[in-house]
Amino acid sequence: MARAAATLVVEALFGYPDWLYRRVGHPVGWIGAVIKGLEHALNHPELSAPRRKMNGVATAAVVAGCGAGFGLILQGLADRSGRPSLLAALFATPGLAQRSLDDHVDAVRRPLVAGKLAEAREAVGRIVGRDTAALSAPGVAAAALESLAESFNDGVVAPAFWLAIAGLPGLYAYKAINTADSLIGHREPRWRAFGWAAARADDMANLIPARIAGALIALAGGGGWRTMLRDAPKHASPNAGWPEAAMAGALRVRLGGPAVYDGVRADRPVFHAGGAAPRPEDLARGLAVYRGACVLLLMGLAAWDLIGRRRR
Repeated sequence: MARAAATLVVEALFGYPDWLYRRVGHPVGWIGAVIKGLEHALNHPELSAPRRKMNGVATAAVVAGCGAGFGLILQGLADRSGRPSLLAALFATPGLAQRSLDDHVDAVRRPLVAGKLAEAREAVGRIVGRDTAALSAPGVAAAALESLAESFNDGVVAPAFWLAIAGLPGLYAYKAINTADSLIGHREPRWRAFGWAAARADDMANLIPARIAGALIALAGGGGWRTMLRDAPKHASPNAGWPEAAMAGALRVRLGGPAVYDGVRADRPVFHAGGAAPRPEDLARGLAVYRGACVLLLMGLAAWDLIGRRRR
């Protein structure tokens, strides 16, 4: 069984090596290719909505099963090695995005603080889905902070949670479900029926981790509890609002609000409505909160691993 705390340390130090990505890609990319192939084969517009919904249920089940199966294979290889815990931790690191998230948000912070707005817009466009070409400096800062908070759950807390609970099969089943949600779990007509199961599965998988992520952000930021408890339920997602509202409250800045996606304005809830718009320098504060939350998560997982060893 992979030690979740050890995995966090290894991933923070090394991330996912570029040379490995260039040679074999990334497991999330492999999962994405499977999902796209199934969507192409099973989500024909001439099919009825109930049929497409059932095909989507089958797709979500197959993808989750493939993820769990991949994890079982890796778990077996680790268990048969001379250093099972170390090898399992190495096998688990592609399922976490702790270092990558820090790098991507810092890549937004540097040009934004330097006044290079066009470069900052391009950098934030790599981590958010909204249109970024017309974002102001506060808009870029807000987009990066929202992505940092939400991805802290999706890319760090939730995969670590499922790794701690169910080992490598749990980790990769979660990554498969989360990737399916990001690719097909949308409300647009093309995906509304087909992606229903992926979206609902992702909601369930993140139900506990999202609240843990929000609590960790509030703890690391020395505040934000009231904002989180008040504003998180405003979000259309049952989970995304918890870390985002916690980050807004911890930094005492206003996040959320209207955004434009593919030229269409979306009215989103506002978190910490009484706060000021974030400034470029607030990205450094947000990263400090994020890093502190990662340390708190590491401490919690180390305690979990210790309890597990004592029970055995």
